[in-house]
Amino acid sequence: MLKSTISICLLLAAALVLSIPVSAQSFPEFTKLVENASPAVVNITATRKPTSNPHFEGNNREDVPEFFRRFFENQPEGRQPRPAAGSGFIISSDGYILTNNHVVEDADEIIVALSDRREREAVLVGADPASDLALLKIEATDLPMVALGSSEKLKVGEWVVAIGSPFGFELSVTAGIVSAKGRSLPDENGNYVPFIQTDVAINPGNSGGPLLDLDGKVVGINSQIFTRSGGFMGLSFAIPIDVAMEVVEQLKDKGSVSRGWLGVLIQRVDRDLAESFGLDRATGALITQVLGDSPAEKGGLKEGDIILKFDGRAIDLSSDLPHIVGRTKAESTVDVEIVRNGDLETVAVMVGLLPDREERIGRAAGARSENRWGIMVEDVPSQMRKQLSVDQGVIVSRVVAGPAQQAGLRRGDVITNIDGDKIRDSSIFSSKLGGLPANVPVPVRVIRNGTPEFLAIKIVE
Repeated sequence: MLKSTISICLLLAAALVLSIPVSAQSFPEFTKLVENASPAVVNITATRKPTSNPHFEGNNREDVPEFFRRFFENQPEGRQPRPAAGSGFIISSDGYILTNNHVVEDADEIIVALSDRREREAVLVGADPASDLALLKIEATDLPMVALGSSEKLKVGEWVVAIGSPFGFELSVTAGIVSAKGRSLPDENGNYVPFIQTDVAINPGNSGGPLLDLDGKVVGINSQIFTRSGGFMGLSFAIPIDVAMEVVEQLKDKGSVSRGWLGVLIQRVDRDLAESFGLDRATGALITQVLGDSPAEKGGLKEGDIILKFDGRAIDLSSDLPHIVGRTKAESTVDVEIVRNGDLETVAVMVGLLPDREERIGRAAGARSENRWGIMVEDVPSQMRKQLSVDQGVIVSRVVAGPAQQAGLRRGDVITNIDGDKIRDSSIFSSKLGGLPANVPVPVRVIRNGTPEFLAIKIVE
């Protein structure tokens, strides 16, 4: 009787398992795609002379908010240089290799270790700091190469696999899913990459390695992580392969990258701003400053315009605009759909050529120094408010010569109050600053490293 009962239970259990849909039983199989792709993944060692990183030294280290960090920092000045380790992958059989710019930046020697243990010295064909991409070339033939996929077709929720050398452990494989697309990250170079966000475990040494879909095709290049510890914390970011290959073609052709440029400073449109501008929802990019002698100025764009479409592409978030403009060919004329004074209008603008980084910073600093303090500010992103324990204020993104610098204001400070008035966002900041008296110090409340303090800033005119 007991044996009969056990047999019946086993039969019922088997029936239950068989009744489960096939989709619920299945689980991704990575072995084949790893076998196919791994031979084309390389380990990169870049040797540099001793350099310093002013953003991460001494007191300046505290000035930097806990933003998104790349996978290693330069060695402090005075120490012997240690080779920087990263990853890359072969995109053509004659030796072209794609990796991150920050892996090989300022390197005196670049050594590429192939999967079969051969080593070759690489030549830097070209690099693009704005997208954090670099193209290398080694002398070799008949090399294994990766298959390229489409990041445009990639969907949130898809399985993806990373192959690289975290902490020097070569050809390590990790897997996860795409958790978001089109992410913009804080970057002084500008926001020209719509990053793929994943939960794939990425650590130092994975930089420049491929992100693959289940067909074994590269859909991204692992570039950055969000971290408070220096290691993986569940969020990693990859450069879309579609963006990367556009960069590769230009690097092969001329060793540098040209991008479209509009010449505006923008901010996010929140619910209150949308209502005040007569929009039925929070969308678009609000122009806060039009730079002098820029394509935007020549095309007739004005402060207060909200860009809803650029060259036929919708601007749902303000962060979408730099991505789209940057990929637009310079000297092409595009239609820009805007809301101006509550009315929908279309303006034709000839896109310019993006100036180099130093000129961009100079233009932006010059434009924003008109706020009389000589600083750049931005609205505090919602994801940072909890981290910084603030519910209002503007974050200082750059400090140039001026009264604020003399008073000790730093990049990363959050300004919450000026002369007794609360500062909710950048528009209120600009309005308040314009009405301050000259030659009179005013109290300014800031949050620095989570601690509130006051500074006295005087405008000398």
